Amino acid sequence: MTLRKIVLTGAAGALGHLLREPLSRMCERLLSTDIAPRRGDLLPNEDWARADLARMEEVAPLMEGAEMVVHFGAIVDERPFMELLGPNFVGAYNVWEAAHAAGARRVIYASSIHAVGMWEVGAGIGPDVPHRPDTFYGLAKCFAEDLARLYWEKRGMEAVCLRILSAVPEPQNARHLGTWLSYPDLIHLVERAVDTPVTGFTVVYGVSANDRCPVDNARAAFLGYRPKDNAEWKAPELLAAARPDPTDLAQSRLGGPFASGPLGQGGLAAATSGGLTGGQTAEPTAEES
Repeated sequence: MTLRKIVLTGAAGALGHLLREPLSRMCERLLSTDIAPRRGDLLPNEDWARADLARMEEVAPLMEGAEMVVHFGAIVDERPFMELLGPNFVGAYNVWEAAHAAGARRVIYASSIHAVGMWEVGAGIGPDVPHRPDTFYGLAKCFAEDLARLYWEKRGMEAVCLRILSAVPEPQNARHLGTWLSYPDLIHLVERAVDTPVTGFTVVYGVSANDRCPVDNARAAFLGYRPKDNAEWKAPELLAAARPDPTDLAQSRLGGPFASGPLGQGGLAAATSGGLTGGQTAEPTAEES
């Protein structure tokens, strides 16, 4: 299946940049956008646009002629609510509203485990549990997931919300033995979210085939998502360095260090040692997710 046009937001971020080439192979035209400068050269069928997601007048023109939107643009970290309001909350509304107005049929959204980050690690949750955000950042992911459902049920625009766990090049700590999402598996998941003929409104977890996976991702099967990577090869090294503490929310809740940190204060520094989550690397550009 070759689409006419895909719009990729957050294209200067670590994961957005990773998706540019594979998405370019799925469409005649890829429009990549970010508030940050472009990283690297343009691909043969790629255009680039600087845009602020919080400004509808900058978002709407991007969507003209788009069949699908891959929305990875947002502030990457926990911040005070008012700092997240524009890019993460208003930005999500602008993307969905502009995509609908332009006739797009689906948004693939980089949601996050932080939408349910206060659930216990051992709960074995699936995608249908109630939201339990661990931060204002996670709250923004809840908002966008609910927005996606609303636009499907009221306007018939499909959405696949990818609750990304820990998308990093390789597992870095004991928590990642369950939450790791390898880069090849991330690309595979996004490709399946794009090329599955009918999705309706769907929430799936972005996680590799880890032996210790803490969530039930059976819902992803209908997309044809078959992850190949497993973090267990790092278990001897990472478990030897672990310091178990059952009273530490960073260890007992799915959100890791975001669950134990104070509201409004960044979690990425703690996540460097405690488990970076939400599909992010420690490169907090303004439109990265």
